[in-house]
Amino acid sequence: MNILAISAHPDDIEINCAGTLAACVARGDNVTMCNVSNGDLGHVEILPEELAKIRLEESRKSAALLGAEHVCIGAHDLHVYDDDRTRAKLADVIRGVKPDLIIAHTPDDYMVDHVAASRLAFSASFCASLPHYKMSAEGVADICPIYYMDNLGGFAFEPTEYVDITAHMELKMKMLRCHASQLDWMREHDGIDFSETVRAFSRTRGLQCGAQYAEGFRPFPGWGRMRTYRLLP
Repeated sequence: MNILAISAHPDDIEINCAGTLAACVARGDNVTMCNVSNGDLGHVEILPEELAKIRLEESRKSAALLGAEHVCIGAHDLHVYDDDRTRAKLADVIRGVKPDLIIAHTPDDYMVDHVAASRLAFSASFCASLPHYKMSAEGVADICPIYYMDNLGGFAFEPTEYVDITAHMELKMKMLRCHASQLDWMREHDGIDFSETVRAFSRTRGLQCGAQYAEGFRPFPGWGRMRTYRLLP
């Protein structure tokens, strides 16, 4: 299968679904990681232009560890909108990947960019299926299922499906540590060990489903998006 994970910022995918993507790769799937934003406001000292370059390289290193493709749409932080331009860019990516499954933020996530990226995943995936919706990429992509990944802390998110990521937990953590610009400044300025936070939450989801570590998901229940078979590993 072709799996496309769409997130607002660099490191969102690593936090919420990297273990599942690793399990997808292990079963032979092709995985693409797409960030809508370049993450240019995610620091208190590094200026946006420099930070965007740093975060792009961090994302590429993380994807390389997984053996995945990486794409960045290039929107600025807090400028992620479901507008014509951004929607067309993401639809181009979807047409190129032709995913069998899209993993995206939940629509009621805690941060405005996440909510907008969730909406973009829904709208762009439909646009990519329309032959007369003009974009750069040739052909069309089928309308495919969308699975919403967990949010940070799991607030107001009740998974209906879990993926046991125990065998892939250390790879997930290595991918997360590629985002040193984020982990370092949270440790230095906020006193937060974010690696520990992510590991602890993966353990919490694991306790809920009888695994050591797990990630939780919920499918979007819409016409043409449902399947009779399991899509997650």
